[in-house]
Amino acid sequence: MTHNNDNLVCVFCASHDSTNPIYNEAADNLGRELVQAGYGLVYGGGGHGLMGRVARGVFDNNGSVLGIIPHSLTKYEGTVEIGRTILVDSMHERKQLMNEHATAFIALPGGFGTLEELLEIATWSMLCIHSKPIIVLNTNGYYNALGDMIDKAVEAGFVKPGNKEIIVMCDTPQEAVAAIKSYTVPTTRYGLTWTTATPI
Repeated sequence: MTHNNDNLVCVFCASHDSTNPIYNEAADNLGRELVQAGYGLVYGGGGHGLMGRVARGVFDNNGSVLGIIPHSLTKYEGTVEIGRTILVDSMHERKQLMNEHATAFIALPGGFGTLEELLEIATWSMLCIHSKPIIVLNTNGYYNALGDMIDKAVEAGFVKPGNKEIIVMCDTPQEAVAAIKSYTVPTTRYGLTWTTATPI
């Protein structure tokens, strides 16, 4: 197995398969694209849904996989281990560890949990808690409405225009992986310095 534990991409996505196969296929393809570009995966653990598809796509192509899952969620998201799994006590600890291990973030389609993870990690970037690429795989225009909402927030003065670029939208898995290397951190972020542990 390729040992790329220092080059892991954190993927946020649904723990269910979609009734539309286009979303499932994008997850399958993303796993392969990550390995081909020299990346491994850190994700929320388990073997179900789009999460499991990305993990198997990485693992089956000899990439490193690290799953991080709270004990309580194993009843819901499954106990199937793909690669290495770390069990934690809380959702906060899960997200903290995923951030620590990740060199970049990619969000695929998903529900409330995926949206929450994406927007929180974008907020952490805006606050300069991290400066890692944040990429959205906008399969089938799934995140068009989110893009419209961000535009509306800029228009209303709630988000600086430059900070819109914290999140980069891409249409295909190949484009999403390539966007990691071309990502530029906006200069309009808050410029804060954190001298204590990352807030959770």
